[in-house]
Amino acid sequence: MPLPAYDLTGRTAFVTGAAGGIGRATAVLLAEAGATVHCADRDAVGLHGTRALIGKQGGTAHTHTLDVTDRAALRTAVGDAGALHVMAAIAGVMHTSTVLETTDEDLDRVFAVNFKGVLYAGQEAARAMIAHGVPGSIVTMASGAVDAASPGLLCYSVAKAAVVQLTRTLATELGPQGIRVNAVAPGWVRTPMTQRHEAEQQRRIEAGMVRMSPLGRVGEPEDIAHTVLHLASDASRFMTGQILRPNGGVAMPW
Repeated sequence: MPLPAYDLTGRTAFVTGAAGGIGRATAVLLAEAGATVHCADRDAVGLHGTRALIGKQGGTAHTHTLDVTDRAALRTAVGDAGALHVMAAIAGVMHTSTVLETTDEDLDRVFAVNFKGVLYAGQEAARAMIAHGVPGSIVTMASGAVDAASPGLLCYSVAKAAVVQLTRTLATELGPQGIRVNAVAPGWVRTPMTQRHEAEQQRRIEAGMVRMSPLGRVGEPEDIAHTVLHLASDASRFMTGQILRPNGGVAMPW
């Protein structure tokens, strides 16, 4: 790496949601920075693809096929990683329904993945870091949806808002152990999760996002991965409890 502060050589990282999208881009970039990366996801085929990409670049990756809502499975996988330096809790699901249409099943499913999955990852990573005496970095994945209300995104945005508060609380509790906790709140990023609409509707949505951005474009997974790398590395060693917003300038909170 050209800058020593971003060099993760000799460190171990764990990435959830690593089978595709932002998770895959993050796993690949952390490996490129020198980390040994443990990749977790429900999608075994996608994980195999991520490991292949990392291997092609000369990096080292291990895969764990698991559901982040399964605390025991996550605990076992994090334990297998040994002395952990970085946790990137990226796994998430999208859901759309109006407030009046939202069911208990909707709430339970979205909160299980988007909040509990991040909570479990943070808990297990913190325990591993404390046990091994590692002053590590935990990076959670929030969303630009926490800064503005959008019709149909109740479950998703509220779960992501809970992740923001989790991040800040963990930061205050783990700081004395030298563990930093920060969140990334992306704007619209072109990933398999956001490419779920029929072609014409997808085109209109992205065109709207492009018009809202001073940069005139939507995000790519690599844009967010670089933000995660910054938070995972020593370049952000004086940052904790912060929410970084790589969103193309779409939202500029006071």
